[in-house]
Amino acid sequence: MRRARAALALAREIAHAPSIEIALNCLTFLHQHRRDASATQQSADEMIALATEQGLPLWLALETMLHGWALVEQGQSDEGIAEMRRGLAGYQAIGSELNVPYFLGLLAEANGKTKQPDEGLALLTEALAMVDKNRECAWEAELYRLKGMLTLQAGGRSPAAKFDEAEGYFRDALAIAGRQQAKSWELRTAIRLAQLWRRQDKQQDARRKLAETYGWFTEGFGTKDLREAKALLQALR
Repeated sequence: MRRARAALALAREIAHAPSIEIALNCLTFLHQHRRDASATQQSADEMIALATEQGLPLWLALETMLHGWALVEQGQSDEGIAEMRRGLAGYQAIGSELNVPYFLGLLAEANGKTKQPDEGLALLTEALAMVDKNRECAWEAELYRLKGMLTLQAGGRSPAAKFDEAEGYFRDALAIAGRQQAKSWELRTAIRLAQLWRRQDKQQDARRKLAETYGWFTEGFGTKDLREAKALLQALR
């Protein structure tokens, strides 16, 4: 965050529009990765205004998606999902495929928040197919985590069957994150796996796995993921 803010301050100081746009876009992504919806919305608002003023469809599409995500996180689901879909359509209309698996994942997660897990699972199937096609694996662990979460929400099967399938996806996500040394993705998945095991009365296993991942971190304890992990660890005592 310090470096992102310093980059934006320097870009503003030299009044170089492309540098401002790049720095602001990176800051918006960082806020989103930290799950800070309010900061994401504020940063995206500024970037959308710049992109509209200067006629930059790529930046406009990207920031519209992130702005929509922020709205969903703050309870404005219908408006937010509509923005996300509009932004993704604009991005793909340009011909861009970079980061599309991640954007599909964000939209799938939003579908889960609005009780539409089947639609979300279809988006994740599309996202994982793009990962295989383009070998853009940075988001792969997160996509499997989301697949596990939406599987738990989907209907049509017994709880035991859904638990088993979801656990398989969570284990896939942990394995991928471990190979990539992607600790943030690993933490998010460890939280969901611990929650699942807690529902199955596997308290000790849940606490052991989550404590192992949580214990790696030495900073960022004010972020939403680490606060959630700490609260769950306390509940598992």
